[in-house]
Amino acid sequence: MYVTTVKNRSSRPAILLRESYREGGKVKNRTLKNLTSWPVERIELLRAALRGDPLVPSGEGVAIERALPHGHVLAALGTARQIELDRLLPPRGPARRRQLALAMIVARLLAPAAKLATARALDPATAQHSLGAVLGLGPVTVKELYAALDWLGKSQAHIEARLARRHLSTGTLVLYDVTSSYLEGSCCELAHYGYSRDHRRDRPQIVFGLLCSAEGCPIAVEVFEGNSGDPSTLSAQIDKLKQRFGLRHVVLVGDRGMITSARIEQELRPGGLDWITALRAPAIRQLAEDDGPLQLSLFDQRDLAEIESPAYPGERLIACRNPALAAERGRKRTELLDATQRGLERIQRRVRGKRAPLRGAAEIGQAVGAVVGRHKVAKHFRITITDDQLGFERDQEAIDAEARLDGFYVLRTSLSENRLTAERTVSTYKSLARVERAFRSLKALDLQVRPIFHWTSQRVRAHVFLCMLAYYLEWHLRQRLAPMLFQDHDHAAGAARRRSPVAKAQTSLAARRKSKSKITDDGLPVHSFRTLLADLATMTRNTVSYGNEQTMIMLAKPTEIQTKALDLLAVKVQA
Repeated sequence: MYVTTVKNRSSRPAILLRESYREGGKVKNRTLKNLTSWPVERIELLRAALRGDPLVPSGEGVAIERALPHGHVLAALGTARQIELDRLLPPRGPARRRQLALAMIVARLLAPAAKLATARALDPATAQHSLGAVLGLGPVTVKELYAALDWLGKSQAHIEARLARRHLSTGTLVLYDVTSSYLEGSCCELAHYGYSRDHRRDRPQIVFGLLCSAEGCPIAVEVFEGNSGDPSTLSAQIDKLKQRFGLRHVVLVGDRGMITSARIEQELRPGGLDWITALRAPAIRQLAEDDGPLQLSLFDQRDLAEIESPAYPGERLIACRNPALAAERGRKRTELLDATQRGLERIQRRVRGKRAPLRGAAEIGQAVGAVVGRHKVAKHFRITITDDQLGFERDQEAIDAEARLDGFYVLRTSLSENRLTAERTVSTYKSLARVERAFRSLKALDLQVRPIFHWTSQRVRAHVFLCMLAYYLEWHLRQRLAPMLFQDHDHAAGAARRRSPVAKAQTSLAARRKSKSKITDDGLPVHSFRTLLADLATMTRNTVSYGNEQTMIMLAKPTEIQTKALDLLAVKVQA
C-alpha cells in the first residue's frame, strides 16, 4: 500500500490510498480510500507508517523548528487576491518582479518599514512573518526590492487607469485633496521648503494629491514639488481624468482652498467638468452684507437654504448653518483672544518695567508680532506702538461682525437640482472627510509614508504610489472587517437617524453598542484595525520536524476571533 497524489484538472489534487497487486502476470493498482479530506498531519503520519519509519509515542520525536506569524498574512494576501490586486500589475516582465511588487504592497500594510527591513522580513533566513514563504520568494535582496519598486513606479499610469475603469464611470463623483510630507536629506529635486501640514518646517517637503471615488476608495496619486500651492495641482488631475482615464464627464469635489474661482474659470469650465466646493469667508461676508442674498433670518427655523447671486452666474449656492460649529468657533475665538491679550500684557509689563525695560518701536513691534502671529487674531485688536509705550484694546465691533457668521458655510456647485438636490450636495461635500481619513492612514496610523528617505524623484513617486496601493488594500479590508472594528458598519441606519445633512453625523445604534460595551454583536472583543491584525498574527505557520528528519507545515488552530475575521474576509485557512 502507498499514498499518492493525483492531479484533478482545475480542482484540487486528490490524495489516494492505493494498493499494488499482480493479476495474470501484470502489476495493477486499485484505490482503497480517498484521503483528500484528511488533515495534512494524518496523511503524513500514514505515509510514515507505510514507509516503515519508526513510530514514537505522541509528543516524542516531534519538534517545532520554526513558527512564523501567519494569520495577518493570510487575511491581507487572501483579500489582495480576491480584489485582484495582483492582476492590476502589468502582465509583462519577470514573474518574480511582479511577486516582489505584490509582496512589498502587502508588507507595507503588515509592518511598514524601510526597504532593507522589508527585505529581511521576506527572506527565509530572517523572516518576521510568513509572507515570503507563502509567495515562495526564497532569498530576497534589497537590490531586488528597489528594482521592483522602480518597475512599479513606471507602471503607475497603467495601474491607475485600471483602477479608474473599476471604480469610476462617466458622470461619477470624484473626491480630490492634497497633503504634504517631509523628507530626510536634501538631494531630491521634488523636495522644497514650504507649508508643512506635519509641523516640520525644518525639513523639505513634497506635496501629493489623492483622487478617490465617492466612497473614499483611492484611485490615483500624484507627487508635486514641496512649494506647490493646492490650486496649482488641479490642472494635472483634470488632464488625468479626461485624457488618461477617458471620462467624458466628471463632478470634481474639492475644498475651498482647492477649487477657487480662478481655477473654475481657467480650468474646470474649459475642461467640461462640474464641481462642488465652498466659498471662502470674505465671499460669505459679501453675501451677508445689507440687502445681500444671504439673509441670516432665513436660518431661524432651518439650517439649509438655496440662494442666488449675480456674482456666481449659472451656479447654485447652498447656505448652511450648523449651531454646534457656531458654538465651537465662538469658544475657539475667545480662547485665542484671551491668549493673545495675555501675551500683549506681558510685553506691556516689560515696556513699563523699571529694570531693563523694552525700548524702541522696532523691538516692541517685533515682540508684538510674535504674539499676534502665533494666534492669528491681530485683526481683532487695535494696537499702538511708540518707542516707550504699548497700548492695545479689543476691536469689539470686528469681533461681533465675525461672530454673526459663526457656523455658516456656503457651498457652490454647477450641478442643477435635478441632478443633485441641496441635501445630497451637502452630504457629498462632507464626504471629503474620507480623503482626510485616507491621509491619516497613509501618514500616521497604518502605512507611515513619512519620513521619506529616497533621494531621486522617481523613487519618491514610486514610494508614495506603493503606499497608495497598500491603502487600497487596507480600504477593502476595513470595509469587510467593519463589524469587528471601532467603526460604524451600518451607515444606512446612522444616516436615517440624522435629521439634516448639515447636522453632525450620527452613528448607528449597533456602532454605539460596540463603542459602549467594547463587544461586537457576536460577543467578541471590538478591535482597532491594527490590534485586529496583531491578533491575527498570533495564528502561526509552523515548520514541524518528526520521524527520520521529516518536516511538514502545520498551522496553529485559529481562535474564535480569528475565525470570525477570516470568515468576514471569505479567506480559507491554508498554509
